[in-house]
Amino acid sequence: MPFWDSQKTIGFVPTMGALHEGHLSLLAQSVLENEITIISIFVNPTQFNNPEDLKNYPRTWERDVKKVESVNAQIIIYAPEVDDIYGVETKSESFSFDGLEHEMEGKFRPGHFDGVGTIVSRLFEIVKPTKAYFGEKDFQQLQIVKKLVEKQKYPIQIIGCPIFREPNGLAMSSRNERLTTQERSEAALIFKTLQNAKQLFAHKSITEINAFVQHTFSNHPTFTLDYFEIAREDTLKTSLRKYKNVKYRAFIAVFVNNIRLIDTISLN
Repeated sequence: MPFWDSQKTIGFVPTMGALHEGHLSLLAQSVLENEITIISIFVNPTQFNNPEDLKNYPRTWERDVKKVESVNAQIIIYAPEVDDIYGVETKSESFSFDGLEHEMEGKFRPGHFDGVGTIVSRLFEIVKPTKAYFGEKDFQQLQIVKKLVEKQKYPIQIIGCPIFREPNGLAMSSRNERLTTQERSEAALIFKTLQNAKQLFAHKSITEINAFVQHTFSNHPTFTLDYFEIAREDTLKTSLRKYKNVKYRAFIAVFVNNIRLIDTISLN
């Protein structure tokens, strides 16, 4: 049984550590809205399809603890070991998210969302939160977690929170820790390109916008574009033309050397 009082309202922020201001904003919102706030810090092996990415993922425990305490000293930190979550076999369960899992990240990172579904469901069953907070930078993950809660009938409210950005516009991410100062500066191009795509969306076709983004990154050898897609917000299905009364969002994944960064922006 958990050592926190399950009769109180519980806000939960699941993370993989290497905390930044975006994570802290989720914690601050949870503290305002709940009697107890819990953060998990767990680098989940089953959502990495690249062993090198798992090996190099930043782990900054002592700094993370200080950052959590700076928000509120009463926040509970839950930091399980792999065996605590998975037992003897570190393996994902299989999930269906009604097709959401096959788009974008699902196409480029096989098995990723089975890993996400496995860890989120296990953490929800352990923590038993009233509300759980996720950043909109991982918008596809946010939609998948909402679908998980709907399908599993968890009595949990999922709260999506705005993207926090560095002064140059780069979306805050734990992976930013691995960038050099110059790479971090140059990576401002990612959000700038999304902003340009949003402006173009008002009067250009999706085909023209896709070509613009491809051309932008082909002229910058520091970057390798993994994908850029314009998709419906509800189904996440890639769109090749625009329809009235449909909400669209642009999604991008870019490698800076071997460091993979994602971002997103609402288009209308």
